[in-house]
Amino acid sequence: MASSINGRNASEIFQGQTLLYKHLYAFIDSMCLKCIVELGIPDIIHNHGQPITLPELVSILQIPPAKVSQVQSLMRYLAHNGFFERVRIHEKESYALTAASELLVKSCELSLAPMIEFVLDPTLSNSFHQLKKWVSEKDLTLFDISLGSHLWDFLNKNPALNKSFNEAMASDSQMMNLALRDCNWVFQGLEFIVDVGGGTGTTAKIICEAFPNLKCIVFDRPQVIENLSGSNNLTYVGGDMFKSIPKADVILLKWILHNWTDKDCIKILKNCKEAISNNGKRGKVIIIDVVINEKEDEHKVTELKLVMDITMACVNGKERNEEEWKKLFMEAGFQDYKIFPLTKYLSVIEIYP
Repeated sequence: MASSINGRNASEIFQGQTLLYKHLYAFIDSMCLKCIVELGIPDIIHNHGQPITLPELVSILQIPPAKVSQVQSLMRYLAHNGFFERVRIHEKESYALTAASELLVKSCELSLAPMIEFVLDPTLSNSFHQLKKWVSEKDLTLFDISLGSHLWDFLNKNPALNKSFNEAMASDSQMMNLALRDCNWVFQGLEFIVDVGGGTGTTAKIICEAFPNLKCIVFDRPQVIENLSGSNNLTYVGGDMFKSIPKADVILLKWILHNWTDKDCIKILKNCKEAISNNGKRGKVIIIDVVINEKEDEHKVTELKLVMDITMACVNGKERNEEEWKKLFMEAGFQDYKIFPLTKYLSVIEIYP
């Protein structure tokens, strides 16, 4: 009979060890991404115009000979995980970009490199060493504990990091251009929209370009929108969404509500309801956010949504399933809602008063 411990055979135990070590060393995945962005490797391959050999890559990077094998290990690991493709050019092994690493080319329109740079800034990423203390402290966010203030207050007091945050959010918003090509109906026929928490206006500009007759206000913290200039159908307004929101036919909340507690979300939604109840029309609120659906989503998609849930929990926010969203809407006074898929992990939710 095969030996067992605690009723589990050796095969199960070794599988458990593999899973444990995979997550134990998962931080290396993030650091490898940060490394290739800092080295500019995706840009180098992109500018090379074709797959690049390791000798060509290390020559451009001016890597010391003693570190060439370490760069090879980095590239091999990231290729194994889908960030590069190993191909043969003239019988030489070369590295090509994949869909994932193309998103790290800084010169491309759809670049998420700023997201890597912001999320993995040591000031923020080191905060996660305080998770044990955070779960024991009532009401405090992770950043209250690690940085001495809420994340938003900390960003307000640190212009360089605040700039990095805005660039990260703008890079994510560029993905909306691709997503909106297949769901223009969301904004079809609208006259006046307010993009609450719209940052520097990347999403709003995309919407305005697609719908030139649609007037749009980007509404965010005064320090975010200062020195920004609008256009014929785009204006910037500073304010506090917890106090009031400019009047409009439609309110857009992209990646906003997951940052906040249920209580805060209900307050924001009530202000949204007030803002669209101004002219007798049946306005609506458009939410672009995560909807957890473990029964129907692919395992990897659910994995992403759940890790995002932990990230949002650290600022006392959360990702929500449909029932949790519905509860918020009803408590804020809305009567109906519809959910539509948008990207692999984001959905569009329309709610009606």
